[in-house]
Amino acid sequence: MMGMGPPPRFEYERVAKPKGLRDLPRYLRELLGGFFGRLFYIFGLVWRTGHWILIVMSLIALLTGLLPVVGSVISRNILNALQEVIEARGSGDLEFFSSSVFLLIIFFFVHRILSRLLTSVNGSVTRIAGEKVVRTVRLQIMEKARELDLASFDMPGFYEKLENANREAGNRPISILSSTFTIISRILELVSYILVLASAPDMWWGVIVIIAVSIPSAIINFIYRRKNFKYMRHRSKERRQMNYYANKMVDKDVVKEIRMYDLSDTFIDRYKEVFNVYYRGLRRLILQESFWHIVIIIISALTNMAFYLLIAMKVFYGEIMIGDYSLYTGAVVSIATCVTSLISTSATVYEGTLFIDNLISFTREKQTVVPIKEKPEHVAKNSPHTLVFEHVYFKYPGSDRYVLEDINLTFRPGETVVLVGLNGAGKTTLIKLLTRLYDPTEGRILLDGRDLREYDVSELYSIFGIIFQDFGKYAFTVGENIAFGDIHKPYDEQEIKNAAVQSNVDGYVSTLPDGYDTPLMRIFEQNGTELSGGQWQKIAVARAFYADSDILILDEPTAALDAIAEQEIFNQFDRLRADKTTIFVSHRLSSATVASLIVVLEYGKVIETGTHRELMEQKGRYFELFSTQAKRYIENQE
Repeated sequence: MMGMGPPPRFEYERVAKPKGLRDLPRYLRELLGGFFGRLFYIFGLVWRTGHWILIVMSLIALLTGLLPVVGSVISRNILNALQEVIEARGSGDLEFFSSSVFLLIIFFFVHRILSRLLTSVNGSVTRIAGEKVVRTVRLQIMEKARELDLASFDMPGFYEKLENANREAGNRPISILSSTFTIISRILELVSYILVLASAPDMWWGVIVIIAVSIPSAIINFIYRRKNFKYMRHRSKERRQMNYYANKMVDKDVVKEIRMYDLSDTFIDRYKEVFNVYYRGLRRLILQESFWHIVIIIISALTNMAFYLLIAMKVFYGEIMIGDYSLYTGAVVSIATCVTSLISTSATVYEGTLFIDNLISFTREKQTVVPIKEKPEHVAKNSPHTLVFEHVYFKYPGSDRYVLEDINLTFRPGETVVLVGLNGAGKTTLIKLLTRLYDPTEGRILLDGRDLREYDVSELYSIFGIIFQDFGKYAFTVGENIAFGDIHKPYDEQEIKNAAVQSNVDGYVSTLPDGYDTPLMRIFEQNGTELSGGQWQKIAVARAFYADSDILILDEPTAALDAIAEQEIFNQFDRLRADKTTIFVSHRLSSATVASLIVVLEYGKVIETGTHRELMEQKGRYFELFSTQAKRYIENQE
């Protein structure tokens, strides 16, 4: 996974609140441990993105912390020098101006230029680093999604993690890093101004007062950052709902239905309802925090005013010069500003590290569809295979209802198997188990005498050429869409065309302006072509032909095609499959007449197996389904 290594094992929920004072040290230890653990994870993430990012940002932080103090000292010296010049005017000695003040003013503007350059460089570095880190995090999420079980995508809790992780894939990591370096800069600046103020006559105690006044602000910041994080995390469902309703309104695949059924107001109203629930709690948090900050700002302003008056009195009585007044009042303001900035930035970093825990939580999602042997078995390719179901039961994660119960089947090499049953009978689920997209809840499935779980997963997937009923439609060219059937072999235009001919889509493709190089879907390209459902289905079937896999699985591959086109494709498959095992799911039972094995499923159970002739003679469920469908065809023809 991008060479990142396993993320640290921590989560804020695991920090149990203290039950008393005796528990407080443990609580603080775990809380700080989690905070610094997440912070170091972010530093490691950025370091792996690019070493130069941390090095350059460290240098910028150092200069950013020192330059303000240098500027204040230069300003103080300019003012004091001017005061001395004014006092010396009576003696006529103005050499001082040319030799000292002039040089100080040059230093002052050099300082200003450096400060502005540093701000510009910092902005550029942050933007560039942000893009690089976003790439790293996005790839990390994509790499993790590649290895996760299909079962994960069936769980609402997983989508909460995914939504949270995707939200953090923006500039959160670089924002936290930038804020961390801002803290370092502020600490350097704070220490420097503390030394400046402490050097003033009888002003050392002022530092303590200013910092003490800032402590309540720190407490408020950290309390509300944590409250905000908890609120955002627990309201993930509402955010996903708002995104769902908003996206449906601009989804080109459903906008026709929304318009025809006049569903726009329904989706807009649902969005408003969810937003009001989400916004109500968030507004309350923001207003509460703002109230306390207003109180603290007033107290802090009154304290600063008292110090200004005190320093002004020292100038009035001649204890310090005007330049010193500028330096010390600037130090008072800067110390207060630094402390406030430290508090708010630290709270932001703390909140950010809590949010980055969403990303860490996602990357810790466990993969269970893995080989059960330390050294997985290799799958024999380009050879016949036997598949056996032994007392297989299955229920989807989080559900108590079995979708499949006590399935016992054997699919032999060269057989054409047709799965028959009404919607919800378990046909597609059986195929998902057969291809090890899921593992059985109970029982086992054997491939060539070995448990499917003993094989290398990627090798296992490679022997299946499969078309699901909800097949993929990709915004790539026609040729690339077909070539996705076997992405590991070199792109071969002739093979792609052969597959298209076999799926009866070549005739249509030849009419397109760029043929097999025509981009599909009008998402990215202006000249993108939209296909009908039947044309897309033929593209999906072409993928299966192009794959040339050992086991062909077709889950309703021709549902959008007419009966003649369907029969042509079945005939093509019948010629091409040779000694391969072929498994069909089809509601048109006419395709089952040539099958060597028909499996009838109902409510997750196998109720009948046999050939078309055998099942028709039994006059059971298959006979009923076939006769009903045949009668409807005859009536339609009449």
